[in-house]
Amino acid sequence: MAREKVLLGMSGGVDSTGAALLLLQAGYEVIGATLQLHSCRGEGCGAADDTAEAAAAAERLGIPFVTPDYQQRFQRQVMDDFVSEYRAGRTPNPCVRCNRFVKFPALLEQADALGCRYIATGHYARTRWDETLGRWQLLRGLDNKKDQSYVLYPLGQEVLSRLLLPIGGYEKEAVRALARGAGLANAEKPDSQDICFVPDGDYLTFLCRYGGVRPAEGNFVDRSGRVLGRHRGLEAYTRGQRRGLGVSAGRPLYVVEKNLADGTILLGDEEELYTRSLTAEQFQWVSLPCPQGELDVTAKTRYSQREAAARVRPLGEGRVEVRFLEPQRAVTPGQSVVLYQGELVVGGGIITAAE
Repeated sequence: MAREKVLLGMSGGVDSTGAALLLLQAGYEVIGATLQLHSCRGEGCGAADDTAEAAAAAERLGIPFVTPDYQQRFQRQVMDDFVSEYRAGRTPNPCVRCNRFVKFPALLEQADALGCRYIATGHYARTRWDETLGRWQLLRGLDNKKDQSYVLYPLGQEVLSRLLLPIGGYEKEAVRALARGAGLANAEKPDSQDICFVPDGDYLTFLCRYGGVRPAEGNFVDRSGRVLGRHRGLEAYTRGQRRGLGVSAGRPLYVVEKNLADGTILLGDEEELYTRSLTAEQFQWVSLPCPQGELDVTAKTRYSQREAAARVRPLGEGRVEVRFLEPQRAVTPGQSVVLYQGELVVGGGIITAAE
């Protein structure tokens, strides 16, 4: 009997390598794939190194390896969108957008071309089929410190029905031990924390060089309109930011709001950052169908944030309102709000406003 074929997205890191090992142990025929998404420039850019490490791991494991080119799609859907969102005064999450519009659609395309029934990645998350609801569900990874379900909420039923997440039920150290035992060179490779196309973290330079953004200086102001100092351009700041403002006021001040109309940035005290509700659009219901009324959930408005108790209300046309039981700090338009019930990912969308 022929083994099931699976196309595994490989990044050169230990997680995707661990996923390959587990798939092989489970009897799958594995093909490794590193999508060519960008050719970044600057210190710390490891795109070529990551591909080389993924290729070396695939060779060590004895599996075929391909490097399909999706740079144009990535540039259009992710990099150009990143620039336009900052121009509009929002703070985007490019990883979420990439997963929705580039990475997973590309893996499915390649899987079909190579005759693979499944796709797989090294994300710390899990899937399961719910017979009662008749839908695939997305669950948190077992390792709470590494859980990546937040960035996977945009995946629809077609993707989830073909997606394998082999390391979702493992702790990170167990995955490293697995790679170590197989003699793989990337067993101790540290996790990447940066946006892949902004490897040095200097996103403002990227916006200027790639996007042609020319930040316009303006005024920092308070609620009364009093000028507190000068800023370097709206694109250089995000809601909740305290450091790097260059304003002396005798007390800590934070970025509360950016005004596109007059180019000012409102500074205020920390308590001004707290909001009780938000609205989101492009909302996707993942593990549960859209409810008829309100639903009790917990919510995250940033990847690394602790969840907060909330209630979600559908508004129609892919929009929802999320009201928190306790005020939340620095809810930022452009970021994603992801909702949970226990280990289930209920759904998620893009924040458009906070009140």
